[in-house]
Amino acid sequence: MGHRIFTTSVASVYPHYVTKVERKGRSKAELDEAIEWLTGYDAKALDAHLAAGTTFEDFFAQAHLNPNASAITGTVCGVRVEDVEDPLMQKIRYLDKLVDELAKGRAMAKVLRA
Repeated sequence: MGHRIFTTSVASVYPHYVTKVERKGRSKAELDEAIEWLTGYDAKALDAHLAAGTTFEDFFAQAHLNPNASAITGTVCGVRVEDVEDPLMQKIRYLDKLVDELAKGRAMAKVLRA
């Protein structure tokens, strides 16, 4: 049995991501850019997933993960993202880490591992 987050809809968590980055002076557009970098979903595809209530499991199953995603390192909730063994959980943690970095004011080029 998978973790509860796997069957949670991205749409139910997305507003929290938006709130988190906007509270720190970043924009929804920057958040969406980071999501596109990680998943390959442009704004239209992301909106479609949000409208459809896609689960995290399906969201990442259909994503084209950025080849540089493994460059995302550090901790989220005290867990090192590079050490997460479950591939799906690791992708979710990659996304969490990008959101954290945006909220902490990191330059977009650094967030996107440019």
